[in-house]
Amino acid sequence: MKKGLLVGLWAMIFLVGCSIGNHHNQADDEKETVAPSKDVKVIANQLQIPWAIAKIGDTFYISERTGTIVKYSGEGKIRQKVYLKKPLAQAAEAGLLGFVLSPDFQKNGIAYAYYTYKDESGQFNRIVTLHLSGNEWQEESLLLDRIPSGAYHHGGRLAIGPDGMLYATAGDAAKNPEVAQDLHSLAGKILRLNLDGSIPKNNPFPNSYVYSYGHRNPQGLTWAPDGTLYASEHGQSARDEINRIQKGHNYGWPVIQGDEKSEGMETPLFHSGANDTWAPSGMAYYNDKLYVATLRGNAVRVFDLKSGTTEKVITGLGRIRDVFIEGNTLYFISNNTDGRGTPDEEDDKLYQVLLEEL
Repeated sequence: MKKGLLVGLWAMIFLVGCSIGNHHNQADDEKETVAPSKDVKVIANQLQIPWAIAKIGDTFYISERTGTIVKYSGEGKIRQKVYLKKPLAQAAEAGLLGFVLSPDFQKNGIAYAYYTYKDESGQFNRIVTLHLSGNEWQEESLLLDRIPSGAYHHGGRLAIGPDGMLYATAGDAAKNPEVAQDLHSLAGKILRLNLDGSIPKNNPFPNSYVYSYGHRNPQGLTWAPDGTLYASEHGQSARDEINRIQKGHNYGWPVIQGDEKSEGMETPLFHSGANDTWAPSGMAYYNDKLYVATLRGNAVRVFDLKSGTTEKVITGLGRIRDVFIEGNTLYFISNNTDGRGTPDEEDDKLYQVLLEEL
């Protein structure tokens, strides 16, 4: 098969899992043949386990779990070195994850990053600032350290909210799920920081970075124009979730999931049910809809907040890790090189499609 063709061609995809608790091997997953469904353009290819999309002007910066940043502009693609102060962990799903540019990036060259490291003290996640000089990034300031980490479930998404604060998703570290209910632990939480790493005075719990809790492995954050925050979350053996996040609220893991209810705990806006797995990751809001990258779902999926319905709008490209919307255009990255997909010679790729085409 000719590589790098647009989405009008047929592709063979393995449905590969990321969100289920026992982490299926490829051989455990049912093989599916699908026709790519939309007129999608490939912008960049040969990315190495890409994780997060950032964009300023006509330039993209894409974090790669291997510990590099890909810069793509009209002048082509450059893979930029990232010098971190701690060695990247080699655990599954770990590495250089969340990445977001400073609001003043054009002036200060600063970005925020979330990565998993391992040293003599153990394995943890940390949030840092990176400074760009030439085509190299250097870790500068440590904002938050020792976010629990384990074999899986690192969380890792970073986003700057409309309030100017830095938000981060932290998984339950796949160790003791009960830590998601422990307000003294950073695991299984959505965290909220000032951009200098200090605790915002109006966080819901005194002297705590915790913004919401009871999460299993949240990997997507986005806001509606009215300031409403939404998050995507990997469930256990299906039951993946899309949640409306409210400050200080408890989202139930591991006490409840899916449609289950318990006093003082929130149920999701959407969940995948007991027999379907989306493995939702990055997400973006547009016109009363949430556009969500799904890994095992092998799609970009849309959640209509008005009708309460969901559908796949992009298929046939394998695992999708992140989405980014600007103007009337949706950008997204595949994640077939992460060890759970079936990459072709040109994977992974950055794509774009007009929202009116979906």
